[in-house]
Formats: sequence, structure tokens, C-alpha cells
Amino acid sequence: MADLQKFLSIKGVFAAGEFSNDGKLLAFKGEISEEEAAMASKMCAANKAMAEIQTEGFTAMSGQEWAPLKGFALSGPKYSVCVAGNVGVFVKNDEVSFNEVFKALLS
Repeated sequence: MADLQKFLSIKGVFAAGEFSNDGKLLAFKGEISEEEAAMASKMCAANKAMAEIQTEGFTAMSGQEWAPLKGFALSGPKYSVCVAGNVGVFVKNDEVSFNEVFKALLS
């Protein structure tokens, strides 16, 4: 299990969760409900699967090293989710350093 509490100490992070490859919620902490965390788990797992396909395709077609996937972010006007492995970190766009979040996710 990931140490989700460590992400909550990063400025702008309001929740973090861990999910299985098939989208099941494994754990979460922060300012979201269990229902929201479960829905986000499905979303993160689905987008991770698509991102893996895309990085493999980009690598094959371009000859550049896109794979293996390290992580990705989905962003809306106010909030984003940053994902690496099977952990998603939910952030407020105007408060967070995306570099700091991904550094923590990838360490």
C-alpha cells in the first residue's frame, strides 16, 4: 500500500487514493467522499490503460522513448488528478506545484 498521507502535506493537494488495475478503490485519504474516491479509481484505471496504449504507440511510431508510462495528469479548470503507478493525487491547480507532486509520486 502507498503512503497516501505523505501526499497530503504537499501544498495544493487535497486528496490521494490508490486503485487496482481494474479500477477498484484500495485506499484513500483527504477531502473527498468514499463514493467520489471509488468513481475516481475507475476513471484513473481507465485513463492509465489508455495512456499505456498511447505511450507504446508513440514509441513504436516515432522511435522516441515514450514507454514505459511513468505518469499522467488530467486537468480541469480548477482541479487536476496526477497519477503514477496506481496512485492518484488530487490537487487545486492554482495552489500546487505539479513538479513537486510528480517528484513525490515517482519517488
